[in-house]
Amino acid sequence: MSQEAALDALLHGRRAMQEMRESYCERRNVIVNGFNRMGLRCLMPKGAFYAFPNITSTGMDSVTFAKTLLQEEKVAVVPGTAFGACGEGFVRCSYAAGMDRIQLALERIAAFVERHK
Repeated sequence: MSQEAALDALLHGRRAMQEMRESYCERRNVIVNGFNRMGLRCLMPKGAFYAFPNITSTGMDSVTFAKTLLQEEKVAVVPGTAFGACGEGFVRCSYAAGMDRIQLALERIAAFVERHK
């Protein structure tokens, strides 16, 4: 059954794959541009579905930022230090969610950043 599904996807799934790719590109652009507008410098990811904004302008380390953001705004991010010492000053944010949830998270993060300048 799984081989038949794989064959069908290879033969007939190109359009669905392109639509999904376009959707992820749109989400990526929204989240990266949103972080940059709020002053959290963020480079455009070239793979996966994670943004890695620089949060040093807040004066918080990545663990404090992640914990406080979760407590105050109910938005979960992963501290950059989860990926090694060089991740300090960054947080990882997934954009594998619906656009409405991404926009809500960006609004909450922007309010958080504004309060903690």
